[in-house]
Amino acid sequence: MVKAHSFISDATILVIDNDFDNLTLMCGLLKDHCKEVEAATDVEQALKIVQSDAPPDIILLDVTMPKADGYEVCKQLKANPNTSDIPIIFLIDRDELIDQNYGFEINPVDYITKPISDAIVLARVKTHLEAKSIKAVLRDQKIFIENQVHERTAELVATQYASIYAMGYLAAARENVTGNHLFRNQNYVKILAEKLRFNPRFSSFLSGDDIIEFMYMTSPLHDIGNVGIPDRILLKPGRLTPDEFEIIKAHTQLGRNVITQAERDLGIEVPILKFASNIIYSHHEKWDGSGYPEGLAGDAIPIAARIMAIPDVYDALISRRVYKAPVPHEQAVKIILQGKGTHFDPDIVDSFYEIHEEFRCIAQNFADNVLDFEKKIDYLEQAIAINP
Repeated sequence: MVKAHSFISDATILVIDNDFDNLTLMCGLLKDHCKEVEAATDVEQALKIVQSDAPPDIILLDVTMPKADGYEVCKQLKANPNTSDIPIIFLIDRDELIDQNYGFEINPVDYITKPISDAIVLARVKTHLEAKSIKAVLRDQKIFIENQVHERTAELVATQYASIYAMGYLAAARENVTGNHLFRNQNYVKILAEKLRFNPRFSSFLSGDDIIEFMYMTSPLHDIGNVGIPDRILLKPGRLTPDEFEIIKAHTQLGRNVITQAERDLGIEVPILKFASNIIYSHHEKWDGSGYPEGLAGDAIPIAARIMAIPDVYDALISRRVYKAPVPHEQAVKIILQGKGTHFDPDIVDSFYEIHEEFRCIAQNFADNVLDFEKKIDYLEQAIAINP
């Protein structure tokens, strides 16, 4: 933090005056009261001092200079970010006509008339040095506070994301899939949303960067309702009966209930939870209305859920499960293309196809390993033994 100047003795003062007698008088007055007095008789010399590595703390500037008047010098210094904070006091002759409106428009801090009064000069210089120091302290405090807010915001976002990911990982563990599954889905969703941003049907919804970030952050929660599905059904290696499938379908409602309860407990609506709720509840809806839980069709399905649907199906297809082998990328792409206009929004399928090779890269970068799959088998056998 900047320490405020308490006395003129802390300061370096620059006096600019082409009249040598006035310059000598002013420097003689100030030298016993400040750390250093620098003098300049012309604009070039003055600018060299001001723009040095050790600029003055305050400037006393004669408004009548031979090559450029004080107004222009002041205007030039105030236009430069490196010198704009240096207070400038104009020195004027008592009988000199000045344009006060223009003078204050270019932002000097004060005027002192000549012939000078020692007491007035010292009082004005002290006042404006102290004002400058207070402004510097306040500016540094503002920067400090902004940095603190930024750090706290970053910590809050990180904590929020960690909590969301932990909840998503819990659901994934119940279904016996790995954390890589969550990373894959997050990245699928992100690149697909970024592609769709340029589609007129979706550009308004996806125009803000925070929207895609919300989708990226909340996608791990898409199957969080699985925590409420019994192991005997969730982990069943064979085909589900119609009754069992009805229970599986309930995971969308169970998941949304978690989010609704969280908002109710907080007492406020949280934008990121709204996205989570849409994705959780509606990502199994189908474009033709044959999905669940409500049988929504077309644009009635929330956009975030429509986007999530393709990554969810793609990753399920290419991933090994205890009850099925993975399918190659090309076959997964073909299946999704076949679902265009029935299972999936046609425009989202088109965008997916344009970037499907990026999906392949993500799948490879976050691939499950053999050890992960063996752990799944062990977990499944134990779960079935406990819950036959």
